[in-house]
Amino acid sequence: MDMRMAEKLKDAVVNGDSDAAVKETKASLASGTSAKDTLEALVKGMNVVAKQFEDAEIYLPQVMVAADAMTAAVTVLEPELAKAGGTAKLGTVILGTVEGDIHDIGKALVGIMLKGANFDVIDLGRDVKVEKFWEEVRAHNAVLVAVSALMSTTTLNQRRVVAAGKEDGSYPKVKVLVGGACTTVEWAEKIGALYGANASEAAYVAKKVVGK
Repeated sequence: MDMRMAEKLKDAVVNGDSDAAVKETKASLASGTSAKDTLEALVKGMNVVAKQFEDAEIYLPQVMVAADAMTAAVTVLEPELAKAGGTAKLGTVILGTVEGDIHDIGKALVGIMLKGANFDVIDLGRDVKVEKFWEEVRAHNAVLVAVSALMSTTTLNQRRVVAAGKEDGSYPKVKVLVGGACTTVEWAEKIGALYGANASEAAYVAKKVVGK
């Protein structure tokens, strides 16, 4: 991808400019750049926004505006991402931010990357009750549960999600993937879950789960 175009895509998201994000996404595709490479440039913009938020350089309203710009761009990309991934879906992933946690950005990025990898994604949103994950697994015959938690206190509820899956017999046939700022690979191993350090890695791990 042309570096100037990549910067325009990134900046559109960082600036929360939905019109520019759509315009530059269309221009990127028209230039022959793949949907995957275009998405990666947009994700870099959201990564900048996430870091600014973590460092208290910006606040939640600005983050949400940036997320809206990202969503607008991804709406343009989704048909091309589906084509690139082929026609056969890899399965359904149940995604959500765990009970007690209202952070949404990282989880949203994971959902975008999973869709780009050709999964169907059921995004339950934020502050999701532990039992709800497994109810949705059964309702949609899901292949994976992806659980985000940003705060150290709410990572404990990731353990509860795994435990609830064990109790109803869904786990370990349906595995749990965890991620978030306070989540580590050591924590994931301790609770019996898989780990994704970022959105791209989460999609990679999900594909490994289904043997792709």
